[in-house]
Amino acid sequence: MKKQNYGRIIMTSSASGIYGNFGQANYSAAKLGLLGLANTLAIEGRKNNIHCNTIAPTAGSRMTKTVLPEDVLKALKPDYVAPLVLWLCHESCEENGGLFEVGAGWIGKLRWERTRGAIVRQQNQPMTPEAVKAKWVQICDFDNSNTPQSIQESTGGILGVLSKVDSGVSTNHTSHAAPPTTSGFASAIGYQLSSFSCAYTELEAIMYALGVGASAKDPKDLKFLYERSSDFSCLPTFGVIIAQKSVMGGGLAEVPGLSINFAKLLHGEQYLELYKPLPRSGKLRCESHIADILDKGSGLVILIDVYSYSEKELICYNQFSVFIVGSGGFGGKRTSDKVKMALATPNRPPDAVLTDSTSLNQAALYRLSGDWNPLHIDPDFASLAGFDKPILHGLCTFGFSARHVLKQFADNDVSRFKAIKVRFAKPVYPGQTVQTEMWKEGNRIHFQTKIRETGDIVISNAYIDLVPTSDVSAKTLSEGGELQSTFVFEEIGRRLKDVGHEVVKTVNGAFEWHITKNGKVAAKWIRTICGMTLRTCGLPCDITEGSRSEEEKTSVAIRRPRLAPTHAIDLKSGSGQMYQGPAKGSADITIVISDEDFMQVVLGKLDPQKAFFSGQLKAKGNIMLAQKLQLILKDYAKL
Repeated sequence: MKKQNYGRIIMTSSASGIYGNFGQANYSAAKLGLLGLANTLAIEGRKNNIHCNTIAPTAGSRMTKTVLPEDVLKALKPDYVAPLVLWLCHESCEENGGLFEVGAGWIGKLRWERTRGAIVRQQNQPMTPEAVKAKWVQICDFDNSNTPQSIQESTGGILGVLSKVDSGVSTNHTSHAAPPTTSGFASAIGYQLSSFSCAYTELEAIMYALGVGASAKDPKDLKFLYERSSDFSCLPTFGVIIAQKSVMGGGLAEVPGLSINFAKLLHGEQYLELYKPLPRSGKLRCESHIADILDKGSGLVILIDVYSYSEKELICYNQFSVFIVGSGGFGGKRTSDKVKMALATPNRPPDAVLTDSTSLNQAALYRLSGDWNPLHIDPDFASLAGFDKPILHGLCTFGFSARHVLKQFADNDVSRFKAIKVRFAKPVYPGQTVQTEMWKEGNRIHFQTKIRETGDIVISNAYIDLVPTSDVSAKTLSEGGELQSTFVFEEIGRRLKDVGHEVVKTVNGAFEWHITKNGKVAAKWIRTICGMTLRTCGLPCDITEGSRSEEEKTSVAIRRPRLAPTHAIDLKSGSGQMYQGPAKGSADITIVISDEDFMQVVLGKLDPQKAFFSGQLKAKGNIMLAQKLQLILKDYAKL
C-alpha cells in the first residue's frame, strides 16, 4: 500500500468490544483491541493515502443462527452491512479513523465523549481521594462535554492544566486543538468571553510594583511601595494584571470555532489605556471579547479586548495580541482596523536612557502578581520550551519600561499616564540589565528596550501617551468640586452652632483634614472649636464687614465654603468652628483620607481606628485624638 501510495483497510469489531457483554471478556478484549490497532494504522497511513476504519456490525451469522428468530435474521442480513464497507474502500472516500455501528439498513458513527472534568489538585498540596469525591458529580457531568479527536488533544489538554494548577486558577475544563478553518474563525470573532471581577488591595499593588523593579532605594518610588504615603498610587501598568485573566483563565479554549493548540501561544503585543488613575484598592468588573483574528502565515494572531469597570465607570482598556505558532495559513486576512498599531521609533539618538538591573529572583517575584506559567520558574519546563533557563515575563519587562518613562517624563505622576503600546521582540533572562531608550515627541514618548549586556532589542515599536499637565490640573479641580465630604463638613458646621461647647469639653483639639480623590489631595478642611469668629480669625469670607451679624457670617461661610486646599475643625475652646482653608496656627492632628473612605466612616461602615491601621486613614500629630473621631462623626455628621 505504501509503494502504491494508496490503501483502504476495514477492521471488524463488535458491540461487545465497545460496550462489553456478560461472559465475553476474551472476545470483547480482542474486538476492542482491533479498534486500537485501526486507530494507529489510520494515523500512520495518512501520509501515504492509506485509510483505516472500523465497523461494528449487527448481522445474522452462524453464531446467532440458533439464538435469533428467523424473521430477525432476515432483517440482519450481511447484505445490509456490505454497502458501508464498499464505500469506505472507495478511492473517493476520505473517511479515516472512523468507527461505525451498522445493521438492518441503519448506520451510525461513534466517537469518544469526555466531560469537562474538574481539577482536584491544588498548588503545593497533595492530591487526595477526598478531593476526588468532592468533585465527583462535576467529573461525571456530561453537560457541555467535548469530543477529543486525537491523543494530542487529550494529553495536550491535560498537560495544559499544569499551569492552571500552579497558578491556583479554578477551571473545569481542558483545551483541545483541531485544524483551523476560515469559517470557524469567522464565528469566533466578536465572541464574548465570560466576564469576571478582579479585587485587589494595596498589597497586590505593592507586590506588582516590586515585581517590575520599584525600589525603596529611590525615594520617588516610595509612593508605589508604602501604603501610608500621602500620595500612594498604583503603577498604571497594574491595569494589565487586572485584565490578564481573559488570556490566562482558559476561556479561549471554550470559544466555538477556535480549535487551536494553545500550548503554542506567545504574547505578541500589548496595549493599555487608562481613563482615570487606578484606585489604590478596589474591585473591577472585566468584560472581554475577541476583537479579530488575523492570518500571519506562520501563525495566527488573536486580538482580545478587555474593558474594566468600577461599577458602571470605565477605568481602563486592554488589548492583548497573542500569536499562535503554526496555526496560520488558513486564508484569513492579515490586517485589521481594530489593531492598536505599534509605531517605529524616531531615527535619531534617544532623548533619555534609563537602566535597571533585574534580579535573579525577578521572575519568581513577578509571578506572584498572577502569571503562574512554569516557563518563568521551572528549568525543566523552560528546557521543553527551548530555553536554556526560565525567562522573565514579557509583561514584567513591559512594567520596567513604563516605569522608566513615567519617572523620566512625568515625575512619577500617575495622573499623567494615558496609554502604552508595546511589541515583544525577544525574551529577557532574570539577572540581565534592561535599558530603556526614550524619544519625546510632544506628549507621546517613543521607546525601545534593550538588554545592555547583549544589545538585543526585547521591546520594540513602543510608545507611551501622556496627559498634558494643563489637563491634569483641570481634572483635579473638577473632581475637587464633586466631593461628597463637602456636604458632611457643612452639616458638622451647622450642628456645632448648637452643641459646640459640649464637644469642646469632650474633644479639646484642632483637626486638619486632607480629603483625597484618585490619590491626590482634592480638598482640606479645618475644624476648630476655639470661639473665634471669622472677623477675629482672619479667614476669607464671602460676606463684607458689617453686613451681617458675626453669627450670620459664621453660618454663611460654613454653608458656602470656598474651594480651598484645606478643611479644619477646631474643638479647643468656646463653641468651636469649622472652615475651609489652612489651619490658623497649627493643628493638633492632620488626617489624610479619601473622599470615599471618609463617607464610609461617616456612615458607620468603616471604623476610624481600623482605617488607620489598614492605611486608609493617615494621621500625623496627636494620634490619640483620632480615637475621638467616632464621637464627632457619629453624633454630628449624619446627613
